[in-house]
Amino acid sequence: MLSSVAQAYTPEQEQACTGDAFRLCSSDIPDVDRVTACMVRLRSQLSPGCRAFFRDTEPAVTPVVARKPLPIKPRKAAKTAKSSKPAKPKKPKTA
Repeated sequence: MLSSVAQAYTPEQEQACTGDAFRLCSSDIPDVDRVTACMVRLRSQLSPGCRAFFRDTEPAVTPVVARKPLPIKPRKAAKTAKSSKPAKPKKPKTA
């Protein structure tokens, strides 16, 4: 038996999953990390007893509600000084 597997899994997990590990992931034995990755990847093919130890570990995704798009407009570019001339003064408005 694999000594590193005994440290990584409980006896119940080993008993439930050893057959699946040999059946599905024999090419990855004795690398425990590779066997684990293989079994996670092939979770749908695991026996029910073993599959219980490989539950979905990804967090549930909250659905996004589709809404009306925001009216986003680009900003106007700031004017840059093209010459060193001072700006012309504005004429006062006459009434």
